[in-house]
Amino acid sequence: MAHPILAGNSGEKHLLLGNEAIVRGALEAGVNVVTCYPGTPSSEVPDTFHRLKDGSYYFEYSVNEKVAMEVAAGAALGGALTLVTMKHVGVNVAADPLLTMTYTGLPGGLVLLSADDPGCHSSQNEQDNRYYARMANMPCFEPSTAQEAKDMAREALLLARKTQQPVMLRTTTRVNHLRGPVVFDERPKPAEIVEFARNVRRFVPVPAVARARHVELAKAMENIREVAENSPWNTVRGTGRVGIIASGIARSYLADVLAEQGWEDKVSVLDLGMSWPLPLALIEDFLRNVTKVIVIEELEPLLEKDIRALVQERGLGLQVYGKGEYLTIQGEYTTTAIQMALAQHLEAEPVSPVCFEGDADLPVRPPNLCAGCSHRAVYYVVRQIFGDDAYYSSDIGCYTLGLLPPLRMADFLFCMGSSVSSGTGFARSSGKDVVAFIGDSTFFHSGITGLVNAVFNKHDVLVVVLDNGTTAMTGHQLNPGVDAKVLGDACVHLDIESIVRGCGVTEVAKVKPFNLKATTKVFEEMKAKSGVRVIITEEPCILYARRAFKLVRPQAAYVAEQGPETDRVLNDFACPAFYRDDTGVQVDESLCSGCMVCMQISKTFKARKRSA
Repeated sequence: MAHPILAGNSGEKHLLLGNEAIVRGALEAGVNVVTCYPGTPSSEVPDTFHRLKDGSYYFEYSVNEKVAMEVAAGAALGGALTLVTMKHVGVNVAADPLLTMTYTGLPGGLVLLSADDPGCHSSQNEQDNRYYARMANMPCFEPSTAQEAKDMAREALLLARKTQQPVMLRTTTRVNHLRGPVVFDERPKPAEIVEFARNVRRFVPVPAVARARHVELAKAMENIREVAENSPWNTVRGTGRVGIIASGIARSYLADVLAEQGWEDKVSVLDLGMSWPLPLALIEDFLRNVTKVIVIEELEPLLEKDIRALVQERGLGLQVYGKGEYLTIQGEYTTTAIQMALAQHLEAEPVSPVCFEGDADLPVRPPNLCAGCSHRAVYYVVRQIFGDDAYYSSDIGCYTLGLLPPLRMADFLFCMGSSVSSGTGFARSSGKDVVAFIGDSTFFHSGITGLVNAVFNKHDVLVVVLDNGTTAMTGHQLNPGVDAKVLGDACVHLDIESIVRGCGVTEVAKVKPFNLKATTKVFEEMKAKSGVRVIITEEPCILYARRAFKLVRPQAAYVAEQGPETDRVLNDFACPAFYRDDTGVQVDESLCSGCMVCMQISKTFKARKRSA
């Protein structure tokens, strides 16, 4: 039986994740091609496309965001209606092709889903990618509900096809991960492929062509501004003399606050669902009918600055309020923050601010590697051999969770693929030993170029490729290093060791990290050498192995002898399956994976068959 996202008919209502709603919207537009690099909070979009593949569209997990963008651009250039998805920091990687393809335009139509992450729930920064929409000259849609996520995904693709200009669908974590009712529209046949017409004066942007195309891009954006002026996503409601202009998920928070506080008759609201290019005439008309205006937008004050400039340019003499005590440039907004900010301007007393006032402190759940994670075994060995004498360059992945004591395997980190490059720079300038950690998926994403650079420039670094056989952090998506049996006929498995040697590295070793003796021997040997050295630690992610290979080890660890040695293992290895009770250190069999690393560290731990 087909999944409702595929088979649902017009008029049906389904409860969908925001990301699932985006998938349905793309299908309702007739999407032909979907490319991605997975990253929270966007991951469920490509994962859903991958899971639902029915032959109506082509889908791929690309090795990084730049490649995903280039494959998508090529597909749209070849006439396909195309969606490319990534998280906000991924757009940094994809920016090079992005900022040129808006010059050339793409006949088939392309939409970039940029999933921003206010509050850094799963990211190294909380950048606001509306800047990219402005810098690249891309129309930008910002949904605030699951229904809008579906509808705007469809309309963004249709606009991209109609105008031949790339369009941004900008979401945030709350939009991606909310659940809400979604009414379906008809799902048509896949869009027709637009015939490509050779035109070097458009599609080959050497300087003379690029200068001319920049002029055409400006004209295209002015034409699209007319679309924004009449967009059903840009609406005015209310008759109050205090004006509010809101975008993104803040529109939903605002609606809740106005309804809850009974302030609807005190304000007029301009909702900007299509937030770029600005509908200047609509905004000016709105501003002329209010006495002051409050701009509500998460993260950067982009709209606020635009509104201030418009007020000054048109001589409106209107006070503009935006960022302040409650509405800051950090983190996510809340209904409480918005109602407190509005109360100041409405001279009203907010009713019962929604907040948690519990007496007991909530338990803290620090970031931690899973019980049975092979990275923990590697980190334990490295700490025993190098201790604090070396510095540890980390990367983006679940292995970054080894940053806290007692492992402390991360001294610095910048972005995907940076561990090798930044590690070599640190080693060169400081004269210190550096161990650089990088995961298998991240190695394919952008670690290879750093390794080539290290070999070329004769750097001194020990690189550890933590190969757990999947893209573990974002949900076990495929990457080129995934086991060939899992890939099947869909993709080709690439061998990391062969690639490393092909990059010119001569000192290469591969180990199974659950074998502590062998792993220790290899690390000690590599420590004694210099130059570029690579150790590949190969053991599948325990969660992935259970799902993909049905791996459940029959044994579990237990503590056979209490004492200082057992306490040492608890403190140095810190497996989440360990806990302490009145009798001493114990192992939770339900959490123990049966890796038996603890038993290799100390004879106070033993193995026994799992209880039924």
